[in-house]
Amino acid sequence: MIRKKYQIWIFKDNAGNCSTYTLRLWVCLLLVGVFVASLGMNVYFFQNVQESAVLQARLQGAQKSLLDQQDQFLALTEKLQAVESQLTKVADFNAKIRVMANLDPGHTPMATFLGGTERGDFAEQYLTSHRQELLVRKMHDFLEQLQTETRLKELQQEELLTVLRSNQDFFASTPSIWPTDGWVTSGFGYRRSPFTNRREFHNGLDIAGPSGTPVYATAKGLVIAAGKDGAYGLTVDIDHGLGIMTRYAHLHRIVVKEGQSVSRGELVGHIGSTGRATGPHLHYEVRLSGIPVDPMRYILN
Repeated sequence: MIRKKYQIWIFKDNAGNCSTYTLRLWVCLLLVGVFVASLGMNVYFFQNVQESAVLQARLQGAQKSLLDQQDQFLALTEKLQAVESQLTKVADFNAKIRVMANLDPGHTPMATFLGGTERGDFAEQYLTSHRQELLVRKMHDFLEQLQTETRLKELQQEELLTVLRSNQDFFASTPSIWPTDGWVTSGFGYRRSPFTNRREFHNGLDIAGPSGTPVYATAKGLVIAAGKDGAYGLTVDIDHGLGIMTRYAHLHRIVVKEGQSVSRGELVGHIGSTGRATGPHLHYEVRLSGIPVDPMRYILN
């Protein structure tokens, strides 16, 4: 049956002229098969294209969501950094006051973020490795730690306020501001002498500035010396009580007198280079019971 032949007559005009085509059955079946196969393949590829488009859209959505999460985590990290920085400043300021008030011999620095991880490495270590779940857990831990630290600082501040109210005279007599404008050229402690090039102990701070720059008392007190003092040149010594004394040396000019009472921020002289000095600067000392101590321990501003 498959080998049967079929003739197709196609009439062209009214005269009866026609064309005859012979078509075998197997050829018809083959053409039908090719058509059905082509139709099936087209449907199959169309479905694949549709599914691929859906998957591509989902992938792009997931990537966008991941990038949005990373941006949110990074923004949260920056905010946490700012909060921790502010809390650290408050803690340092609080520690200075507590040391001055003899409440603490020192202070323990605030714990490092996330148990010791440096903030500079934070984004590289976590964000770029896409450890989102771990990152969230770490941030929650840090927030709990931050809340604990904040509460502790609040309690310390309350204790400090109580001490401040009961010791106003003490703090008014405690040197707590910069004595002049300028830049520190030599700190407290051992240094190499600019004159002998030998290692020696420096009793205070050297603050360089233009000659004539105003010098101010760093707390209220009584001027116990105002004049020339050997290598110190023109010098002002102020007794603040409770064993605290400050010294202002190498002055160009003195504007206070011995026995005069001064208040914090009152002008006492001007920067100069009198005595043993390599240039215009203020040599500033804080002494506690006659023993030099680091002035930076007291400066709050």
